[in-house]
Amino acid sequence: MKKPELLIPASSLEVLKTAVCFGADAVYIGGEAFGLRAKAKNFSMEEMAQGIAFAHSRNVKVYVTANILAHNGDLEGARQYFAELRDMLPQKPDALIISDPGMYMLAKEICPEIERHISTQANNTNYLTYRFWWEQGAKRVVSARELSLREIAEIRKQIPKEMEIESFIHGAMCISYSGRCLLSSYFTGRDANKGACTHPCRWKYAVVEETRPGEYLPVYENERGTYIFNSKDLCMIAHIPEMVEAGIDSFKIEGRMKTALYVAAVARTYRRAIDDYFESEQKYRSNMDWYRAEIAKCTYRQFTTGFYFGKPDETTQIYDSNTYVNESVYLGIVEEVGSASESVQDFPLVRISQRNKFSLWDTIEIMKPSGENIPVVVKAIYTEDGEPVESAPHPKQVLWLCLSGRAEQYDLLRMEGKR
Repeated sequence: MKKPELLIPASSLEVLKTAVCFGADAVYIGGEAFGLRAKAKNFSMEEMAQGIAFAHSRNVKVYVTANILAHNGDLEGARQYFAELRDMLPQKPDALIISDPGMYMLAKEICPEIERHISTQANNTNYLTYRFWWEQGAKRVVSARELSLREIAEIRKQIPKEMEIESFIHGAMCISYSGRCLLSSYFTGRDANKGACTHPCRWKYAVVEETRPGEYLPVYENERGTYIFNSKDLCMIAHIPEMVEAGIDSFKIEGRMKTALYVAAVARTYRRAIDDYFESEQKYRSNMDWYRAEIAKCTYRQFTTGFYFGKPDETTQIYDSNTYVNESVYLGIVEEVGSASESVQDFPLVRISQRNKFSLWDTIEIMKPSGENIPVVVKAIYTEDGEPVESAPHPKQVLWLCLSGRAEQYDLLRMEGKR
């Protein structure tokens, strides 16, 4: 069996480096235009060049999203954007992710040397659609989230063996068919299909009868109200064998607006699960409790297997809250390790850009790409100017820490409990 690619999202250069270090085979990112995550930080051309260079130096691929559903006014800008990807980057992205046929034709014309993948936004639900895109020169198609594993296995049998299938294995589920949603555009004027979704599927709703305007009739699911459009998150960590047997070439994690903690947790967990399974199914099964525990240490909405084993009902799909489950707090990534001569204790100082509050003598955890989680005590905190402080309340503050254990560059620091 071919080991599937693990494809991880990245919202920024920092998160890209985290994904690479924590086990990604490939990373997908958005530029400053034409992707479907307008609120993500996204990448300038300079940052994209740095990210691609960093990933390629570690044999990790980078795919760039250009998957908006384009209007006439978008096309000239898209033409210029594809030309910039072709001409301004020392190393090219490994593929473009596209959903719109017009955007696809522009990419094929302007930068034919860059591989093209077809986004899930194109509603790819049958093998004839896959064959169509293969004949247009696409290397890979991302399956619609509404497909079962049985349907994907049938597609695998009906398409060229060289053609790749990419399917989601973890992350948020859109309530609309393969992400094509008009709620945001209708309510707020921000078009989800152009990257500006306000996520109204997570809002609380009531029913209004036509002749009784202003009378809101709640549809009770619990004491907090009803969330009839709000899906649980996909999690297939316990079903990697079935995903492999269906013939999927790339396992995709959703979350291009997520934090480095989320990316590190899911990348490291799925990396280990995939590797364990290909070493021994028994090893994979025996480590399931570790996978589940680690996946729970990032934000999520409770889990579902989506459509993979048949159409879900309201008990398996709808999440009756608009809040995340959050068992760990992201503190920062180790950006630099000081020299041994600068150490004030047994281990060198480490520099982070702090993300959430912590204090002197707190017990935190060093999360290592290898899978280790090392509890340590914060023994000293210094500002950039070397001034000792007792807590770190200011987001993005650059700090030097003395920890009771050894941390290395690109390790992630976290602590338990919601703050």
